[in-house]
Amino acid sequence: VKATRLVAGLVVVALLATVLFAALQLVGNDSDGPLVGGADSQAPAPTPSAQPGSTDPPTPELAEFYSQQLEWSPCRDGFECSTLTVPVDYQDPSGDTIELALLKDPADHPDDRVGSLVVNPGGPGAPGTSYAENSSFAFRDVIRERFDIIGFDPRGTGDSDPVDCLSDSDLDAYVARDPDPDSPEEGQEFEQGNRALLQGCVANSDALVGHVSTVEAARDMDVLRAALGESQLTYFGASYGTKLGSTYADLFPDKVGRLVLDGAVDPSIGSRQLNVEQAAGFEVALRSYVQACVDQGDCFLGDSLDEGLGTIQGLIADVDEQSLPTSLGGRELAVGNAFYGLVAPLYNRDYWPLLDQALQQALDGDGTTLLRLSDLYSSRADDGTYTDNSAEAILAINCLDDPYSIPADQVPDQIPEFEKASPTFGRVFAWSLTNCEGVHTRASEPVPVVDAPGAAPIVVVGTTRDPATPYQWAVHLADQLQSGVLITRDGDGHTGYNAGNDCVDEAVEDYLIDGTVPPDGLDC
Repeated sequence: VKATRLVAGLVVVALLATVLFAALQLVGNDSDGPLVGGADSQAPAPTPSAQPGSTDPPTPELAEFYSQQLEWSPCRDGFECSTLTVPVDYQDPSGDTIELALLKDPADHPDDRVGSLVVNPGGPGAPGTSYAENSSFAFRDVIRERFDIIGFDPRGTGDSDPVDCLSDSDLDAYVARDPDPDSPEEGQEFEQGNRALLQGCVANSDALVGHVSTVEAARDMDVLRAALGESQLTYFGASYGTKLGSTYADLFPDKVGRLVLDGAVDPSIGSRQLNVEQAAGFEVALRSYVQACVDQGDCFLGDSLDEGLGTIQGLIADVDEQSLPTSLGGRELAVGNAFYGLVAPLYNRDYWPLLDQALQQALDGDGTTLLRLSDLYSSRADDGTYTDNSAEAILAINCLDDPYSIPADQVPDQIPEFEKASPTFGRVFAWSLTNCEGVHTRASEPVPVVDAPGAAPIVVVGTTRDPATPYQWAVHLADQLQSGVLITRDGDGHTGYNAGNDCVDEAVEDYLIDGTVPPDGLDC
């Protein structure tokens, strides 16, 4: 889920897994946690080849989709690509269809192959093909050796008939705008910007814009499972990918194989509570970052936690008054870019040195690195184009799943509670409550109450100081799923797997490879 639903923004994508991979090449990993052994119970094994019954459709009308066979061809420097045909509207499967983009990173040790691992990086809106393409950053070797990593671009995203809402220049302005309007007039302009994006989604995209819900994407995953020849789905979902995975489990509990939901979204709460709790999560992460700087001594932000927070808050206020120059072709750092440049490195402790550099530079009057981080967050390339439509798709999907919104003139009443949760980010998250105000389509299916009765064990991973998906969301999701098993990572950053904690990594890997279900409540 991206912060504030990218203007709205990443949550539990969220995850920045496909956005900040470059940063992983510059800095190291987190400290290790203690190793804790797993339980003796077993999860269903993935199927290395098509099994009888794996392509049986849930209804006869879907038989043609469930019986399709994938044709893979070389693509993207050593990977394999294909497409999957699915109906635009599952309520009318004889109607229009779309092609979903797929990418496979084949198992490095094919003789020891366990099966296919379907992955989703979050967002919503982040392309899963890029996640699979960058699997060497996202997954440790032991997973890549034993599994074909399968990424798909969910409907309306990436190369799967992407929704288009704004021109590149208009999207630049949308991301750069003040996420915390300072006057009623600015508030109305902010609301009009949201309305323009949503109207643009409808005007510039085809009928699919009304069928990009999480429920429909989950139904697509079951068609993908069948096309892969798997009798049960083996899946790793991060951030929003946990919402997609838990929705799948509720719709198809008998098809659940080994599911890992990392950086969990709580599907039981609405947009308002989600925003309050996510604001608090980013505040916790920022305080942890500043405290680490202070503890190291001679912190450039100040000599105490409060002084350091005040320095950052003052910088954002100054940029709101006057944009900073950059060395990026005459572009300036506006306050919206400064906000995203600040929150992006909070997703992973490994990115904190980048935030040090960006803030020190900005305090000296140069906004270059903060603007680069903002561009990475919104998938903006140096030439001014956007490498994917995640900054647009996130709002289209979120507002289809939950169209809750309030008008701009009601936001001031919400601000006290949001500021209590997050003195630094609270006002921004309060204003995000207007994101779905205006023109939007309605979902063709209701959002289910997730509990997945009868499903095999589902592993949920939560990190104690996760900014985008607060730890309590993982606790709640594991409780809601009848077969939920919770792993807790004590640490900083968004998501817990492959973050330098051997306890988490080995528990997840033993579960995916051997089916060993970790003990519920494993504390790493």
